[in-house]
Amino acid sequence: MSRIPPPSARRPRRLAVPLLLAAISLAAAPGLPASPAAAQALTPEQRREVVQVMREALRQDPSILRDAFAALEEAARQQASEGRAGAIRAEAGALFRDPADPVKGNPRGDVTLVEFFDARCGYCKALHPTLEALLRADPGVRIVMKDLPILGPASVLASRALLAAQRQDRYVELQAALMKLRGEPTEAALQAEAKKLGLDWARLRRDMEDPAIERRLQEHLRLARVLSIEGTPALVIGGTLVPGAVDLPTLQRLVAEARKG
Repeated sequence: MSRIPPPSARRPRRLAVPLLLAAISLAAAPGLPASPAAAQALTPEQRREVVQVMREALRQDPSILRDAFAALEEAARQQASEGRAGAIRAEAGALFRDPADPVKGNPRGDVTLVEFFDARCGYCKALHPTLEALLRADPGVRIVMKDLPILGPASVLASRALLAAQRQDRYVELQAALMKLRGEPTEAALQAEAKKLGLDWARLRRDMEDPAIERRLQEHLRLARVLSIEGTPALVIGGTLVPGAVDLPTLQRLVAEARKG
């Protein structure tokens, strides 16, 4: 919550925060790009004035520095959000309408949610029942599955098995089984789960080595990089990227917002 400063501090704060932001930009603080406009706008004399105002303002109210950095962080977050929204629009076809992707829920749903997940990811496993609850509660939701095996060779093996199972129309069932799997998705564990579901294991094992599956996984990785996805799970709902696991009310709110457009 923003605090209204006492009368004696109002004028210094009003002047100091924008000047301090300009000074920080000029100094090119680590991780923050310098502003060419700010650099060109201030003469050496004006720079000295900035420093003087900063010192006086910080002496009166040290919290100005905290507020200035908070403003810079918020601006960076806003810029990242706008960049992701643009990337989502640019990649809409690959994200939402790739016919090769497995789909859960209503294939003709009016709201599409894209899930990037790793079969070994504990947070993905925790999110799984929440997504299932969303599908039960909302028959208009369509979930597109994007395997993103980022946790090592066992994750890659599991993703290959899932995409191979899709060729036998058992992707959703095998994915549900792997989300409940306690141990590692070793080849023996995958074979056991596949046989429980009536899959042809010999065929599935051959399909796992198909270069087309590797190309699909590389495409998912490309999309993740374009969207600046840093981990799993990651959800795309409408024009919003949601990193990490969220609860059912949050998902329902995001779906409602996507419906409104």
